[in-house]
Amino acid sequence: MHPAPTSKLPSETELASYSPAQFIALVQTLGVTIQSLQAQLEWFQRQMFGTKSERLRVLENAQQLALGEVMAPPSQTLPAKERLVAAHTRREAQQDAAVGEADSVPFFDEARVPVETIEVPDPQIEGLSPDQYKVISQKVSYRLAQRPGSYVILKYLRSVTKRVDTQAISCAPAPVGVIEGSRADVSFVAGLLTDKFAYHLPLYRQHRRLEDSGIEVSRPWLTQLSQQSIALLEPIYDAQFDSIRASRVKAMDETPIKAGARQDEARLLLARVRRAQ
Repeated sequence: MHPAPTSKLPSETELASYSPAQFIALVQTLGVTIQSLQAQLEWFQRQMFGTKSERLRVLENAQQLALGEVMAPPSQTLPAKERLVAAHTRREAQQDAAVGEADSVPFFDEARVPVETIEVPDPQIEGLSPDQYKVISQKVSYRLAQRPGSYVILKYLRSVTKRVDTQAISCAPAPVGVIEGSRADVSFVAGLLTDKFAYHLPLYRQHRRLEDSGIEVSRPWLTQLSQQSIALLEPIYDAQFDSIRASRVKAMDETPIKAGARQDEARLLLARVRRAQ
């Protein structure tokens, strides 16, 4: 009978009473225990000092078959896997409206954009009389064009009349403009402010565009015209601001921004805006 594996070695008195068979069993038991402890020690060493991939790797066993070997023998060839893909429709590539058959596709609002019609003669019937050919249909092509400037000069003609019976001379008064005594029409004033504040076109660029269109005005005149026009809009601004302050619910943009060295000034400015509301 083999003694049970134990980490405690027998004493010299106990060893003296052992028979040869007991010595052999004790050596075999200690050998199994040593092999088990060596395997555990190697595993802990790999866990502590090995790479991450080695920490999760299972101890190799020469008698253990791989998963592929269990599922299919090496001589057997597995059939190729097929995956069904749902059918779909693909959008056609967009073309320029000035290429090929896309000439007849309008790319503008015909109710807002002025259209200039140009007839293109057919060189094949040039020189023929109308009774020698017949028009069976028409093809339409569109091109985006630009004209030099869109300013218009309004020319008002006021006749000076003299009555025959009373010899009185009269003339119709000049049309009243949005700014008294100014030569700027209300459409020009609206376009000036729209280009400056909505499309961020400075006055000096507008002045250059006027010069390119053949209109000679001074740049200070554009500045004075802007100031006078803004003064006319101040009552509307005040009315809207009073309506906002009188509202029960107010909203503001709370988008956070990065504050650097001038963080205190930014907070002070934000507090002033909140008090003004």
